[in-house]
Amino acid sequence: MKKWLLSIVVAISLVSLLGCGSSEEAATQETTFEKVKREGFVTVGFANEAPYAYATPDGKLTGEAVEIARVILQRLGIEEMNGVLTEFGSLIPGLKANRFDMITAGMYITADRAKEVDFANPEYSIGEGIAVVAGNPINIKSYEDIVNNSDVKVAVMGGAIQFNYLTSVGVKESQIHIVPDNPSALDALIAGRVDVIAMTGPSLQAVLDAANNDRVERVMDFVQPVIDGVNVRGYGATAFRKGETDFVDVFNAELEKLKESGELLEILEQFGFTEQELPGDATVDSLTK
Repeated sequence: MKKWLLSIVVAISLVSLLGCGSSEEAATQETTFEKVKREGFVTVGFANEAPYAYATPDGKLTGEAVEIARVILQRLGIEEMNGVLTEFGSLIPGLKANRFDMITAGMYITADRAKEVDFANPEYSIGEGIAVVAGNPINIKSYEDIVNNSDVKVAVMGGAIQFNYLTSVGVKESQIHIVPDNPSALDALIAGRVDVIAMTGPSLQAVLDAANNDRVERVMDFVQPVIDGVNVRGYGATAFRKGETDFVDVFNAELEKLKESGELLEILEQFGFTEQELPGDATVDSLTK
């Protein structure tokens, strides 16, 4: 009788243990999309870079990339966005370290970055811009002008694509001054620590508009850089951890609806973009071949 009871207890214990194991295994198999949909909120990483993603003076997270993501996430049943401000160069490491669930920073799609994260399809496309001291005393109108004058110093945000563009055309790394964000680049220009600052056109315009400082100016006849024979035009997108295919797929499906309805352009226009900055038919696959 005792042996029979002992067998029952052992059997029940084994079933309980197996049940716990199955529950724990199911929990670990939950994808990020399933988690944020269940919880109703998502944690997003962003850099303080207007007009893509930035915090307003009252602490509200906004920007082109943020508002596009906000609309898409709400339509996926995820109402709340928890923004985590970090330096641009820390976005991908932070995503991989699970500090946030996705990146909404208007990050350019590149083949190298696509090895580390899974991008959604692009939300916008954009060209480059530079600003100099008012009057452009050194006559800088292209990246090649920086190459041809080794005394010129240029400021770019750490982790931004402009570093790659500049070095690709022959600018020496010793000429490049790395700053944590775009407002810091403008500060360096105003203070005379650098001669030129480089960033995307909309970012540059946003920084200059916010500063409203007549000691600096945008170079309106700037010649767009040509890298390896190709005129540079960047495409920005939201990024997810590698393997988050379900999240990327549903995000892309809603993004396509925004493009077809015209809502994407309406959101972009709120942040100084125009029809010229629409991504067209470009996809992450076509941009990372």
